[in-house]
Amino acid sequence: MDIKDTIKKILWVRFIIGIVIGSIGGYLYYYFIGCESGSCAIQSDPVNMTLYGALMGGVLFFGSKKTKNEDLESSK
Repeated sequence: MDIKDTIKKILWVRFIIGIVIGSIGGYLYYYFIGCESGSCAIQSDPVNMTLYGALMGGVLFFGSKKTKNEDLESSK
């Protein structure tokens, strides 16, 4: 197995874990803190808050890590 394939699999696993954790976090936020009046578009609906949490979790966990060479080349 090639190292690039392994890295791709690791990134996808991190992305999926981020979505799951974000979904759980989004629902828990709705349940314990959410907007009771219904005037908040995202916080007043459990589906919207869960999807928003999934999006944020996926973005946060997917982040890529630059190598030193890539960082040096981008600063030139």
